[in-house]
Formats: sequence, structure tokens, C-alpha cells
Amino acid sequence: MWYEYGMHHDEVIPILDFGSQYSQLIARRVREKGVYSELVRPDISIAELRKLNPKGLILSGGPSSVYEPNAPKCDPGIFDLGVPVLGICYGMQLGAHLLGGEVKPAKAREFGRAKLKVIGHDPLTKGLPDETTVWMSHGDQVHDLPEHFVALATTPTCPYAAAKHKTRPFYGVQFHPEVTHTPRGETIFENFLYEICKCAGTWTMGNFIEQSVQRVRDQVGQAKVICGLSGGVDSSVVAALLHKAIGDQLVCIFVDNGLLRKNERDLVETTFRDHFKINLITNDATEPFLRELSGITEPQQKRKIIGREFIEVFKREAELIEGAKFLAQGTLYPDVIESGHGYAGTAANIKLHHNVGGLPEELGFELVEPLRELFKDEVRRVGEMLGLPENIVWRHPFPGPGLAVRILGDVTPERLRVLRDADEIVLEELVTHNLYRKTAQVFAVLLPIGTVGVMGDARSYDSVIAIRAVESQDFMTADWARIPFDILATMSNRIINEVRGVNRVVYDISSKPPATIEWE
Repeated sequence: MWYEYGMHHDEVIPILDFGSQYSQLIARRVREKGVYSELVRPDISIAELRKLNPKGLILSGGPSSVYEPNAPKCDPGIFDLGVPVLGICYGMQLGAHLLGGEVKPAKAREFGRAKLKVIGHDPLTKGLPDETTVWMSHGDQVHDLPEHFVALATTPTCPYAAAKHKTRPFYGVQFHPEVTHTPRGETIFENFLYEICKCAGTWTMGNFIEQSVQRVRDQVGQAKVICGLSGGVDSSVVAALLHKAIGDQLVCIFVDNGLLRKNERDLVETTFRDHFKINLITNDATEPFLRELSGITEPQQKRKIIGREFIEVFKREAELIEGAKFLAQGTLYPDVIESGHGYAGTAANIKLHHNVGGLPEELGFELVEPLRELFKDEVRRVGEMLGLPENIVWRHPFPGPGLAVRILGDVTPERLRVLRDADEIVLEELVTHNLYRKTAQVFAVLLPIGTVGVMGDARSYDSVIAIRAVESQDFMTADWARIPFDILATMSNRIINEVRGVNRVVYDISSKPPATIEWE
């Protein structure tokens, strides 16, 4: 694979991931300070680490206890690399343990806010007030600091809340500076990166775009690249980035499966064809998609049919493009990590994306994945810098199978019309009241039931629309959004009055877990 981790970054801070739920957060905090960081396996070899040429290392937290026989360990040789090491929570305990300290269960499990008292002046604590709040989440703590350690900060229950080794460049904090509950956590990262590791902080999205453009040109040469455009954030940013890199060598294919939101196709066509002047092929496949879906009500079956049809249409279009050797995909860093292949030294994996599942193998394309190092917020920044319109960059996620998984039951042209019109009203009101950017995902769902209502003087027997609105940071968990009642009232009144065939609107107040965000 052409893609080598860490090879093209002047400054890298590898994070040895011991399984903390906050590991990705640490990487994001470091990147926010302009230094590239990536998660690596905790047992990474010293040779592999040397290859990354790190400016420093961070040992993450984790759920284990260092004195358990099978607790994850790292090579003690990391302290001989000659670069500073920062241990966070479990990482601090492990460092102290490897350097001769004793770790025992704390008298009480600490979870929540604690008062930190700075007692040692040091580059790590520079600029911290004498007392500040930190977030604790641990059951063990360092009990006896080895003689070569010096304490830098304490809390009422934790005598060594921050410490450093006198001769080795090892620093440890028992709290979590990466979470927002530690208000001065940023200062600690700044101190570690700039004061201690002497980083320059040059990793910016502007630099990323320049390097990425160069890498794509080197990878594809004169060949053509096909990009499946869905109108979502990731595929749109990939298209804009590739267009900047290789211009007319890029061909975008947009499959209209007949399951899109109202005016969705127009948005994609005007943005990419008219504004960016990108070579865009639109295939209107509404008829075959709806024919195949007719009478199908089982959600997984719907997904399978849509996936299969998509590959058929995409393949036919791709085969007509001469000289196409590459397929571009919007794989992001969390996809890479989740597939279990995000760690240095392991083969790069292809995310089985809902829309380009089996394509690379079937068509013999090589993959171009220019965003595979980035988190979602970084992708949005790249999109803004490339000049993508706000309504694409900040777009809520939209499922690959489209409205088919938001119509419970049979997908018909008539039911699609009802849902499209209702959904448009929901989004219009959301944007009007300035709530689009404050929510993570908001949409309408058409339920497979009729309910009795009174329309005019007659009793009606019509459909029910559910409104789903959630707030979420990472989409792993989500809470239902507290949209003000008067705005919900407007949505409901408009849907019932303007959408023929709906006489009832309900609001979904379930959180994820246990409920998923989508209904199907």
C-alpha cells in the first residue's frame, strides 16, 4: 500500500492506546495544537516507533490495573528513545510501574471533579493557577513514587496527581486533561508539546491540503479517478480535494436512486457541475430502484437490494470511463481505527461502506483515500478551505439507502412524496430557527400506520409522521434534542396542513442507546 503512516509529517506524537474511551480525544487535542498525532498499538516495537521519528509519546488511559498479570504493557525501551513521554491516568501508573514505583488500588475509586493543587514549578505546570479543577476517573493510583520522581501536583485524595522523573523525560498526570471537564487541560497539552517536546505546531489544514494534493498527484499520475458522489460531507470534500489536485482527470458519478430528499440532486449538480466545473455524470436510476423495492418491507432486505442495485448502476457507469484506474473513497480516521487496522504497522483496511461495498475488488480499481488521517471536524475545515458551500460542509448525515429506511413498510412513489414534503418542512423550520448547526441529525419518518383524525367535517384515516432530532458528538451515543415546543408546533401544523395524506405528527424522545438514531 502506498500509504505509510507518519512518513510525511514533520512532527508526530504517537499515542500508545491502552483502551481508554478518551484515546481519540487525546489525538484531537494534540492536533488542535497543530501537531499531528495518531493512535498506535500499545505493544508497538521500538523499531516501529523509531520509524515514526516522534517528537514525543503519550501513553493513554485504560480500564486495566497495571499489577494484573495480563494488563497491557508497552516496551520499557520507550524511555530510552530520548523523547519526552507523557502518561495519562493508566499511562502514568504504567510509566511509574516500569520505572520502579508501586501502584495500588486507591482507598476510594475516584470519579468526577477534583481540586488540583500545583506544588512543583515545572514546564508541565507552567501557567497553571495554584488551584484548578481536574477530572478524575480511576481506581488505582501511584502509591510510592520511586526515589527518582518528584511530585508536581496533588489532590485531597491523590498525593501524586502529577509527577515527573528527575533524570528521564517522563511526566505523568493521574487526571484526564483531554476532557472538557478539566478546564486547564489545554495548558497541559500546550506545555507538553511546545515547552517539553519543542514542537513548532505546523500541522494545519492548509498544510494538509498542500501535502494531500501532492500525494494524490504522485499516486495517480496521468490516470483517471472515479469518485462516487453522494452529496454528503465526506464524498463532497474528497471530490473538491481531488479536483484541486488533478482537475479533469476526476470523474464524479452521482446515482439518483429515487430515494433522495427533495431538491437533493439539484444541490449536488449545481455545486459540483456549475460551481466547481467538475465532470459529473448523473445516472437517474429511480425506476429500477423503486421496481426492485416494490412490496419489500423488511429493513435489512431493503438495504441489501439498494446496495446491490447501486453497485450494478455504478459498475455500468464506471466501465464507460476510459483510462480510469482509481476509485476515490471518503474513508476517515475513525473508520480506519474502528476497522481495527488503524494502528501503525498493520495493513490499511477498506471500510465496507454502504455504497461502495464490493466495488474496488470487482472492478480492479486502486483506492485513493485522501481523508483517511482526518477526524470529521478536520474534514469540515478542509471543505470550508476548499470553498464548499456551508449547506454541504455542515450537512447532517444522510443514510446510504436514503428515504427507504425512513419509510417504515412499503416504499412507493406516493409514500415517498408524503415523506419528502414532510421532511422538507421539518428542515425548513430548523434552518429558519437557527437550529441546524446546533443539532446533529434531524429528519422525518413515515410510519406504517393510519390513525383516525378529523379533516374538515369528515373523519380521515391518514398517515403518521414522526420527527426524529438528536444531539451527538460522535454518533456512538445520542440524546434526543430538546427542540422548543413552539417550533415543534409550527412543524406539526405545517405538515398536517400542507402535506396531503398526513393527519398526525409525533416526536421521538428516545436516546441512543438503546434506540438507534435511524428507525430502520
